[in-house]
Amino acid sequence: MNFNFRNFRIVFGKIIEVVFNFASRLMGKLIDKWRNNNIGNGNGISLSRNIIVIICVCVFGLGVMMFLNAQSSVSIPIKPEDNPLYVERLPELVAEERISIQAYEMCNRSVVNIDTQTIRTSFWGEVDEPGAGSGVVLNQDGYIVTNAHVVHQADLIFVTLYNGESFKASVIGEDLVTDIAVIKITAPKNQLFPVRVADSSKLLVGQKIFAIGNPFGLERTLTGGLISSLNRTIQSNHQSRSIKGMIQIDAAINPGNSGGLLLDTQGRMIGINTAIASRSGGSNGVGFAIPSNTVSRIVPQLIKNGEVKRGNIGIDVVRKIDQSKLKGLMLIKIVKGGAAEKAGLRGVSVIVDRYGMFERTRIDDSMADIILSVDGNKVEQVDDFTAVIDEHKPGDSVELEILRKDKRIKVTVKLE
Repeated sequence: MNFNFRNFRIVFGKIIEVVFNFASRLMGKLIDKWRNNNIGNGNGISLSRNIIVIICVCVFGLGVMMFLNAQSSVSIPIKPEDNPLYVERLPELVAEERISIQAYEMCNRSVVNIDTQTIRTSFWGEVDEPGAGSGVVLNQDGYIVTNAHVVHQADLIFVTLYNGESFKASVIGEDLVTDIAVIKITAPKNQLFPVRVADSSKLLVGQKIFAIGNPFGLERTLTGGLISSLNRTIQSNHQSRSIKGMIQIDAAINPGNSGGLLLDTQGRMIGINTAIASRSGGSNGVGFAIPSNTVSRIVPQLIKNGEVKRGNIGIDVVRKIDQSKLKGLMLIKIVKGGAAEKAGLRGVSVIVDRYGMFERTRIDDSMADIILSVDGNKVEQVDDFTAVIDEHKPGDSVELEILRKDKRIKVTVKLE
């Protein structure tokens, strides 16, 4: 049988309390008797000794109770406030149930419901298009992170907290490239429960995870599953770009879960749910989440600037080179006076041949540079190139390995 320190403390504390009360009453009677007796005789001395013994017993008992209380504060975890289903109160639960219940109780109040209204103008006049999603409380200042596609171009945004209270929200900033947005509400601080954030770079395939969101308007719904894969690439809704480094999960994700919380077994945020891979639009066992490290990198910029300022390398057009012995991106058009041109990079040349009254324009790519890698990362696709550049801000320098006239050279470009 396992020793339960908490139960022992309760029982032993009750015993000490009874003894302490009895000793207090007895000491009161002895003091009254001591006053009525002659202090100089033997009975007075005997009563004085008894009183001293009882005082020592009371002090000892009080010390034991203080020690047990100190031990309990170290050994027993702090319970969430107003938590009627805390796992210690349900000893019949199995270990796996305890993990999921505790994870949910620790952070379900951090998840909010987001309702939007977008006014569209059509042939029949203005039409209200409702939308829904989820969000996660970042701090007690009222900042909430969600998906950009949940609030993009919305005319009205309302946030409903765990207690059912709704507040009007405003968009602080959004980044369509990563599908991250920050909105803000004005609400009492004691109603806002910020989420704890974990390091998503330490995640492993097979790790148990939970998702909390508002699918189909059903508030703070919990689903569970595993991390199916890491570093997935999905298509972005912005300029046909891709989002890299995504977490693939098999937890049920449905419409309304977008912007919701992906958490580990410790109740910490490891990602923001953003998309599903499904022909029907419902959960099909393949969901994706933005890693928490990406969220932590983007959110401060959105709060400060309202947008993400990415470094511009000054390259407009590239062409993919996919040969057996050569893979990279050929520079077709670079921005005049841009960062790439300042670094000495070369694009293709436009040659105009004139034949009397006629002229012909042709492209000479013999002098064009071919980018092989950026900061040591191979770039065989356009997405590979833009993903690396997007990680940098204006003023950062990147090192490009290029092929120029069959020679590999390295060029440093300072982004603008």
